[in-house]
Amino acid sequence: MRDPYTVLGVSKSADTAEIKKAYRRLAKKFHPDQSKDPKAKDKFAEVSAAYEILGDEKKRGQFDRGEIDAEGKPRFQGFEGFGAGAGPGGFTRRTGPGGFEHFEFRSAPGGGGFDAGDIFSELFGAAGQRRAASGQTRPLPRGEDVAAEITVSLREAVHGGKSRVTLPTGRTLEVTVPAGVEDGRQIRLKGQGLPSPFGGEPGDALVAVKIAKHPYFRVDGRDLRLDLPVTLYEAVLGGKVNVPTLDGQVELNVPAGSNGGRTLRLRGKGLPGAKPGDLLVTLRIVLPDETDPDLLELARKWQKQKPYNPRQDLT
Repeated sequence: MRDPYTVLGVSKSADTAEIKKAYRRLAKKFHPDQSKDPKAKDKFAEVSAAYEILGDEKKRGQFDRGEIDAEGKPRFQGFEGFGAGAGPGGFTRRTGPGGFEHFEFRSAPGGGGFDAGDIFSELFGAAGQRRAASGQTRPLPRGEDVAAEITVSLREAVHGGKSRVTLPTGRTLEVTVPAGVEDGRQIRLKGQGLPSPFGGEPGDALVAVKIAKHPYFRVDGRDLRLDLPVTLYEAVLGGKVNVPTLDGQVELNVPAGSNGGRTLRLRGKGLPGAKPGDLLVTLRIVLPDETDPDLLELARKWQKQKPYNPRQDLT
């Protein structure tokens, strides 16, 4: 395999974000499900294998130090280096009966090195999963997870439904949106991520749900917020007003003397679920569209006879 930096087209000084961006671009370009390149499968495997090295800080460090090669295999410098002073793991040369020499694998103390099954997997890739009959100890590396996003209406978020999503791999799938889903929640699609270059299980697709902007409701966790226009006399005198909810209109009692900006709570009228959210209604006092002489006269009278400063706490 070629140098992984060359495969991904990044420099040795590239940071993690650059490496991931390069990998995703190339993985999408050469994915066998969407590329027409006859060598796409091989190129995709090469790109995935390169990212297996450079996407892992530990493996990247080992590669940069020359401890492993571009396929992630340990670099053997000849068996002379694997004697008693070769470090915590490696091969030990033994002399058996009749003077014949053989080599025994030596694990690191405390389980830090490879065992026989692990080294077989490292050296022989996907075939290592079979590991000479009963030598299986660890699963092969999974493929990488991919991220995607879908936008649903508030009605779909409340009642649930089906939505289609196109993954970074180019594949389009139908996603089941659960009723009462919250904005930003992730839905995991098992096995719909990138395949493992080493024969392990594919990664998953993590689909984030975004709730589209509603004409008048705003989503706040499981609560909903609503700006409700009220007349000047409704705010002063109080009374019952109709308020829209997800289940239709309900009556809200506006206390007499309510200021604009006051927030009233309708319990259980937010997003449904095991613990339904609330509807938070903020009053917005709206004057008549046309200038009213009587209102102007009343305002001038109040200004002269009953002045007050609602901003005194701001000075």
